[in-house]
Amino acid sequence: MTLVPGLPPAGRAAVRGGVIGNYVDQLSIFLPVVVLAPALATLAGPHAGVTAGASVIVATLLGRPIGSMVFGRLSDRIGRTRTTKVAIAGTAACSLAIAVVPTHESIGVLAISTVVLLRFVGGVFLAGEYTSAIPLAMEWSVPRRRGLVSGLIMSMAPWAQSTIAFVTAALIALLGPETYAAWGWRLVFAAGGAAGLALLGYYSSRVADAPDVVRQRERTADEDAPAALGLRAVLGGHYAGAFWQMFGLMTGLWLMTNMVVILAAGRLGADAGLTGSRTAVVMGVAAVAQALVMSVTGHLSTVVGRRRFFITWGLVAAVAAPLLWWGTVAAGVIPVIVGIALLQVITVCGYGPVGAYLCERFPAHVRSTGYGTAYSLSIVAPALWPWWLPTVEGALGHDGSVAAVLVVGGLLVAGCGALGPRLAPAELDRDVESLARARDEAPSEAALAGGHS
Repeated sequence: MTLVPGLPPAGRAAVRGGVIGNYVDQLSIFLPVVVLAPALATLAGPHAGVTAGASVIVATLLGRPIGSMVFGRLSDRIGRTRTTKVAIAGTAACSLAIAVVPTHESIGVLAISTVVLLRFVGGVFLAGEYTSAIPLAMEWSVPRRRGLVSGLIMSMAPWAQSTIAFVTAALIALLGPETYAAWGWRLVFAAGGAAGLALLGYYSSRVADAPDVVRQRERTADEDAPAALGLRAVLGGHYAGAFWQMFGLMTGLWLMTNMVVILAAGRLGADAGLTGSRTAVVMGVAAVAQALVMSVTGHLSTVVGRRRFFITWGLVAAVAAPLLWWGTVAAGVIPVIVGIALLQVITVCGYGPVGAYLCERFPAHVRSTGYGTAYSLSIVAPALWPWWLPTVEGALGHDGSVAAVLVVGGLLVAGCGALGPRLAPAELDRDVESLARARDEAPSEAALAGGHS
């Protein structure tokens, strides 16, 4: 199966850039989660606790919704490629700046404060990058390959996660824990920044916006009274129905992701008694399994239809994920490496079609705004689980609370998927812009699906 058949060079470059770019993006997102943990004392002082590490992660989290709103509107107004290049440059600069931040011993609390600030700004640019580059890749994609490209793009998150985990473990083994904490972690941030600069060169020399989208943007700009533009139209105007349906679906996916990836890593040590190195191996293997399956679920949704895919995937996750959690973490009757891999596959791999699906719901003049905001704003509440999960635990118990969140996440995916358009295989033969505009101009299912029954 050819990924980019019949596309001009700029189109092939945009599709490949979407895949490679999301890998570089995700490397930047996961860097502080894994790389800084063994080196917190260097930046936050010898008495650094979990709060210091959490503040770095939360700063990135808060920057992403802001970046998606700001850069989404820029992308819709001035073009995907131009906006992507600005965002890539900003992300790379923040990573390189973190690599040279002085130690706590040199400048005291300013060290960790500077990292937190840089991660916030980096989160803004990170969101701008995927808010522009992924819609660009979808706009260039051949219709019947759009789901496949989406799955490959989304699978870059677990590939990046496993890469960072294994590279960090290798550096600690090679340099020793003390040397790694002193300066070895800087090598990973420097490599992440260098990868961003290489990606910037790629986009600058090879990638361009899709001509149909450029023409549509120019027509919209010339209209005296555009039907609906900007963030207001997405959140509470003409496109609010599509946005909030996607927001609910994405919230379900993020809830499950936080439970089976981030929380699970901590519970393996605290509850299952795994050592840090063994936990890293388990999570690395699970990430590889997740990446392999996610790379095909996007195309699977093209074969069966988007709505049918999300309903089925959400219901299976709501039933099977709590059972797998109980069997793996609570009861220990399923081998950990198998159970965690299966948990991640049946939950997180639902992201496969998301890149295509979000772009298919919004026409070009609000596509990046709608895509980025639905994807990023839905992260916030699920990511604050360290604050709200203890309350749920008080009512449902240590493992019952996790099971309940997994059920809610799966039902949100299924329920919100059911509220969306059918997008059956025959409909998905349209390019992303004509598909979005047909639904925008004739929102009834019968009007859109006429002739495809």
